[in-house]
Amino acid sequence: MSGGDIAGLIGAGVFAILVAIIALPLIKLGRVFDETTVAIRELSASVTPLLAETTETLAQTNAQLARVDTITSNVADATGNISALVALFAATVGGPLIKLAGFTAGLRAAFRVGRPSASRRERA
Repeated sequence: MSGGDIAGLIGAGVFAILVAIIALPLIKLGRVFDETTVAIRELSASVTPLLAETTETLAQTNAQLARVDTITSNVADATGNISALVALFAATVGGPLIKLAGFTAGLRAAFRVGRPSASRRERA
């Protein structure tokens, strides 16, 4: 064996060690990719039922909102009817009540004129 052969063997050994050192991170990177693939599969398997449940929940929520909208419109109609009834009552009964109150106040004033007041009785 000559010096060139020994140098070639040493160079081949160093190259083999260098390839092994570089291969370790690549192997670890391959494992990371495998774990990432498994995680993505599990995530997609769990997201599909979640999306189905969310869709069902939204459909039920929309149905409930339609019911609430119906109730709200019925309450608005009832409120309008009650307002009209109160206005009619006020117009029908309110006018005569105001006239009656005015008439009563006039009678009181008329009766007071005929009676002496407390201050007049004390003076006499």
